[in-house]
Amino acid sequence: QVQLVESGGGLVQPGGSLRLSCTASGIFGFYTMGWYRQAPGKQRDLVATITSGGITNYADSVKGRFTISRVNTKNTVYLQMNSLKPEDTAVYYCNLDRPPYAYWGQGTQVTVSS
Repeated sequence: QVQLVESGGGLVQPGGSLRLSCTASGIFGFYTMGWYRQAPGKQRDLVATITSGGITNYADSVKGRFTISRVNTKNTVYLQMNSLKPEDTAVYYCNLDRPPYAYWGQGTQVTVSS
């Protein structure tokens, strides 16, 4: 079975940085992976995606601050988050898209607060 395991969340001050990691297991081949986030009382929103070939897509709110990358040989995707703002506070979920299925990690909390 497909499993996505995330790590790297935590508490950081405004302006700080964090790097999230997500490793996929139980799957063969390379698929589009991404990060989504969900703040309390809000829907889950796209943060960034990256195709197997390295094409990236970002939400407008994170462009220029966040960078998504991947290492296919490790089945791992990263999200480097810089210049963090309080409004970035959310649970961040890793996603792997293998149509018609979508797989999700358990989520990792990111809190930006002074």
